[in-house]
Amino acid sequence: MKINLRIFAEIDLNLMVVFMVIYHERNVSRAALKLGVGQPAVSGSLARLRARFGDPLFERMGSGMEPTAKAHDIARKLAPAIRTIESILGQR
Repeated sequence: MKINLRIFAEIDLNLMVVFMVIYHERNVSRAALKLGVGQPAVSGSLARLRARFGDPLFERMGSGMEPTAKAHDIARKLAPAIRTIESILGQR
């Protein structure tokens, strides 16, 4: 199996966890609380994700955020990978 290591060098994989928490919480402040970090850190991570994917990913709607079509697509593909990694890391 050939792995394109360059892709992994271009992005911090922790950003993908931040993405999924924002996706589920639909709110940057709640995502920050869930992640145990400050709201500015999550906002900064979201800015990096937006730049990487060339999409706003989440649009402000009232007191929350609505995922874009691109964000829904990313989440659909990313969720199984996150669950697999969680399963692997949870093994002892």
